[in-house]
Amino acid sequence: MIDRTRLALRQIPRVLSIAGTDPTGGAGIQADLKSIAANGGYGMAVVSALVAQNTRGVRSVHIPPIDFLREQLNAVSDDVTIDAVKIGMLAQLDVITEVRDWLFRCRPPLVVLDPVMVATSGDRLLDPAAEQALRDLICHVDLVTPNVPELAVLLAEPPAANWAEALAQGKRLSDSTGATVLVKGGHLNETSCPDALVNTHGLLAQCVVEVALPRIRTTNTHGTGCSLSSAMATVQARTGNWAKSLAEVKDWLHDALAHADELEVGQGNGPIHHFHRLFDRANSALIAGMR
Repeated sequence: MIDRTRLALRQIPRVLSIAGTDPTGGAGIQADLKSIAANGGYGMAVVSALVAQNTRGVRSVHIPPIDFLREQLNAVSDDVTIDAVKIGMLAQLDVITEVRDWLFRCRPPLVVLDPVMVATSGDRLLDPAAEQALRDLICHVDLVTPNVPELAVLLAEPPAANWAEALAQGKRLSDSTGATVLVKGGHLNETSCPDALVNTHGLLAQCVVEVALPRIRTTNTHGTGCSLSSAMATVQARTGNWAKSLAEVKDWLHDALAHADELEVGQGNGPIHHFHRLFDRANSALIAGMR
């Protein structure tokens, strides 16, 4: 399904997020839109689930009618040229099927899938049929961005205990699906926080492209996975180079985590600071103007 020849690089990519909501603004579509804008894109959003959640956890999930999901998707693609798509929470089988069918019809040139499958508590979020449908969907996307528990679920294996095991699992997932896998080290208890692009089909300059930065010690990491995947979709639609995109996004996300505590949002795990650089520039300009 993927036609990489259709990817036309744009200075301001038009990026569609298909995901659930977060009324506190730290994850889901709200985080995606902030992430897309912070990385130079124009964000659009189709709601796949309405989620009552905050920084302390999820309370309930409401799935809009499938017909309405279809209307949202068609309303965007009938009018706007889409340069990249980021897919987040697809909470049940019929939602996954509808999004897959729309991808087949619309054929966007770049698709990034963040497979939301495991809650922070460790509970599985999808029934077995939906899990299998999500595995099948990976074959039709460019990049998949599972965290360590999700990577294990996708392979029906125990979670990786260290970075070497996570990379090996990423290679097995790429080998079986053809997609590029973004293996993330955030869930591992290591001093550094590595991320790596893995592709076993020759789509990268080398099988593993790794970027590691020091781990930021903060509990305010809510929405990090959403933000990373939407940023990758945006920057890749600008650069067309996965390795360059990862380096740029990793640097931005590292700073967003480093400044997360400044926001003071919520009583649990708060959000990252998506617009830290914009705020810094505005403050610097204000100080310069007062001199």
